[in-house]
Amino acid sequence: MGVGLAYFLAHEGWGPDTILVEKGELTSGSTWHAAGLVPNFIGDLNMAKVHEEAIQLYPKIEEETGLSAGWHGCGAIRFAISDEDVLWHKQVHAQLNQLGIESHLIDREEIKRLNPLFENIDDVQLGFYTPNDGWSDPTGSTNAMAKGARQLGVEISRNNPVTDMNQLPDGRWEVITEKGRVVAEHVVNAAGCYAPQLGEMIGLEVPIVSVIHQYIITEPLESMMALDFEPPVTRDPRSSSYYRREIDGILIGPYEMANAQAYGVDGIDWDLHFYLTPPDHDVIADCLMDALDRVPSWSEAGIKQTVSGPITHTPDSGYLMGPAPGFRNYWHCNGASIGITQGPGAGKYLAQWMVHGQTEINVRGMDPRRFGDHTGAKGEFAYEKAIEEYHLMYQSRPPGEFHPAARKQKTNPIYDKLDALDAQWQEVYGWERPQYFGEPEKHSFKRSNAFPIVAEEVKGTRERVGIADLTAFAKFEVTGADAATLLNRVSANKIPGKDGGMRLVHMLTSLGGIECEMTITRLGEGRYYLNSAIMGTTHDEDWLNQHILEGEDVTVTDVTDAHGILAVTGPRSRDVLAGLTDADLTNESFRWLTAQEITVAGVPMKALRVSYVGELGWELHMPIDQMGEVYDAIVAAGEPHGMVHFGAYAMNVMRIEKGYKAWGSELTTEITPIEARLERFVDFDGEFVGKDATVARRDQDDPLSMVLVYCEIEDGESDLLGNEPAYGSDGAVMGIGTSGAYGHAVGKSLGFVYVGPDYEAPGSTFELEMLGVRRTATVLAEPAYDPANAALRA
Repeated sequence: MGVGLAYFLAHEGWGPDTILVEKGELTSGSTWHAAGLVPNFIGDLNMAKVHEEAIQLYPKIEEETGLSAGWHGCGAIRFAISDEDVLWHKQVHAQLNQLGIESHLIDREEIKRLNPLFENIDDVQLGFYTPNDGWSDPTGSTNAMAKGARQLGVEISRNNPVTDMNQLPDGRWEVITEKGRVVAEHVVNAAGCYAPQLGEMIGLEVPIVSVIHQYIITEPLESMMALDFEPPVTRDPRSSSYYRREIDGILIGPYEMANAQAYGVDGIDWDLHFYLTPPDHDVIADCLMDALDRVPSWSEAGIKQTVSGPITHTPDSGYLMGPAPGFRNYWHCNGASIGITQGPGAGKYLAQWMVHGQTEINVRGMDPRRFGDHTGAKGEFAYEKAIEEYHLMYQSRPPGEFHPAARKQKTNPIYDKLDALDAQWQEVYGWERPQYFGEPEKHSFKRSNAFPIVAEEVKGTRERVGIADLTAFAKFEVTGADAATLLNRVSANKIPGKDGGMRLVHMLTSLGGIECEMTITRLGEGRYYLNSAIMGTTHDEDWLNQHILEGEDVTVTDVTDAHGILAVTGPRSRDVLAGLTDADLTNESFRWLTAQEITVAGVPMKALRVSYVGELGWELHMPIDQMGEVYDAIVAAGEPHGMVHFGAYAMNVMRIEKGYKAWGSELTTEITPIEARLERFVDFDGEFVGKDATVARRDQDDPLSMVLVYCEIEDGESDLLGNEPAYGSDGAVMGIGTSGAYGHAVGKSLGFVYVGPDYEAPGSTFELEMLGVRRTATVLAEPAYDPANAALRA
């Protein structure tokens, strides 16, 4: 990971200013004992882009450096065993089509043609074949990139442990090593298994846990020696293992589905180099037996070697790449569980971020600020989730599925009340949030048994009134004499100028990419209340703080855990609340998109007249310790009106019905407000970060590469999940889906899609590839539900 970054920083022109400090020899941590697999198959679109960088670089880096990466372009096959495996493979196949990466869904006969050694694969429904990936020698790949970096001026200091780090008063970093002191503008933690210990030097918690991974290498096999080619690397969910050729033997790498062990949770000895842990065949025995059943001839050879060593894992299996929260110019490039695959891509995109302030891909799933203060490396959450993720390495992940490890990190006072109503829970940023209320979901890439239950939640809210727990949203107070100055500087839209005013704002990078989306409410002079997506809590707080200029009087306070939120929304919401407050809730006294500090059920709170589902309604922001009594009063008042509880699934449906765009799916740093068609939320007369780039994009002579449209999709058994390719009339990929849902109130499958500008006009049609089926999408001119906003203004 570190050498990949050094290589690409050098190619960005920073080579002579960059030093890589290595405590031992290059690869002497966990790199040297890696199996070196480099797959195209992955369920995340942006991570697929990262993987492709390695597949493009390793075969050709010898031309640049004279050193071979040890590339084996044998391709790979991944088995689909269950029906959900098959659907997932179809989804990933479409995703790779969108990226122009070759992949094929093949039958058992083709699997056996590609690897004649397979005998017992009757349970395999299909194989996912990627002919252009394979594996690479970890040491060769690292040294080739290191030479490429050196050739462009990077200094690599080996056998030089870091003993301390400090941020100097001028913001630069002081790095103390055994060979001397280094002072740098930027510092990157690329310390692999030692990343948490390096972070401790500055008081930074790094949510990485090292988990022991083993693979075995057999003695030579006659059946393997008889092959005159290298079979594809194979990944098998039944045995939870990968298989590849190793000279004339076979390498089998199980990810045991129980009893995986962490290593060095309290710290790893700094003096370890090229070390392994003792083998434990018992823990991988079941996986090995399943593997041997696939190819009985493998059992003819003994075990030549067992390689057992720690590999880094994070709570969500994604690596950490980007700014560390709370520190200026301290970056992460660590936490990869498949670092040979991800090192080049992580290096390329982090180099872009450091040099240009933005990457060309959406890095939200890699940004270290996606984790909160409940995820420290020595805490229960990071440990339990990392082990769980390891166990699930080769399992399908249908939408909406959440697993049991380290749950209930954050609950609010009404958790038990909602649980008694059969709330089905999701974990977001440590918080438990209801998905819907009813029988447990049988998760699927298609519409699940939750579909009709969510339909009733939508119907009850649209026709009567609904209540939802929205506590799991980020909440900040921004105060001080210069609070307005800061918010104006970072917001593309005007901020509210009157007390009680509200505005939806987008915060941009210097290149115009959409970094944040927030609602700003002005509570008084120099006093603002901000709300955003819960996954943006650490990110958004850090973004605000990083833009405070020296000498400005501004304080940003995260009050997320101190406030509960209840949304009461629907045509009868005013009737429900009227008997619980002395406040005048009429349009004349409490307009849409305004806020007031009122009392409800005897509890003082902030009431925001806003609705993410597009109905008359209020969000009630209250002290969290009084949330229970307010909830009880609202439920009692709502009963005569037929109030329903609704969860995140129904909220997303209603969001899509109203044509509301979401941060993280439609709105990312890859695009500006111009492509996202957010021009009405941009104050082009104001001055804000990213204005020049946004204006240039608006005024450019060349057509935009793509624009966001809202569309109706031909009905089927599933809805738009995101990352599906969009095909134009010539049959070529010209766009990508971002999110969608079935609109129960309007009887249509709906979604957002970025398309070529020729397909932007209402009525335009194109095709989306959804779980292996081409379905026609038609661009809509306005939201499918209440385009005039009559309900919101009621």
